[in-house]
Amino acid sequence: MKSCIVIPARFKSTRFPGKPLAKILGKEMIIHVAEACAKAINVKDVYVLTDNDEIKNVVEKNNFNCLITSKTAKTGTDRITEIIDKLDYDNFINVQGDEPLVNPKDILKCISLKVKNPKFVINGFAQIDNWEDFYSINIPKVITDKNDHLIYTSRSPIPGSKKNDKKIANLKRQVCIYGFSKFDLEFIRDNQIKNFLEEKEDIEILRFIEHGRKVLMYECSSSSIAVDIPDDLNKVISVLNEQR
Repeated sequence: MKSCIVIPARFKSTRFPGKPLAKILGKEMIIHVAEACAKAINVKDVYVLTDNDEIKNVVEKNNFNCLITSKTAKTGTDRITEIIDKLDYDNFINVQGDEPLVNPKDILKCISLKVKNPKFVINGFAQIDNWEDFYSINIPKVITDKNDHLIYTSRSPIPGSKKNDKKIANLKRQVCIYGFSKFDLEFIRDNQIKNFLEEKEDIEILRFIEHGRKVLMYECSSSSIAVDIPDDLNKVISVLNEQR
């Protein structure tokens, strides 16, 4: 089965306008993401999807594929549905454009799981190792069943506890690597209205859950840091400096 990586990159992020072009150690964030993706599969199978010509110019200047999509896409997943008929692939691996520390091995694991589990949407998670992340509204937390199927994801701290529990154990956060088949994306294209939970939480994977679709979660490396607000750039830079 043929797989590609698609990287949605919206310019007018509510919390961080122009985020894909934010510089991290002299290089635009979207290029950090694209380079990591190209370590997982052939660069010709990596596509940035954007609604902005400036982003497109930067991407193509760095020799990556770029497709222009509409400015009205509700989510990154909706943005991907606009191009599925233009690209000849069975599976589309969605890597968010604000994950500059994404691990290529985690992307490969997503591809493998999607091929082996075609009826499931695939999504990554990582362990939470500090209370700041657990209580942050910018970080979706996830709870799964014993088979790693997604039960729910929320910006609120879940699961809750009656006890004054000071131990961080088995708490999980979402990592925005998704494995979609063309069928999965056609489903999203046919169901573009955000229902109550997705609208309330602003977490796009909930559209599948609200329609009774199964999501298989898998563990990713804990080094991934999503850039939701400008302050998150400092966290990424700190990690990259340590890796030098």
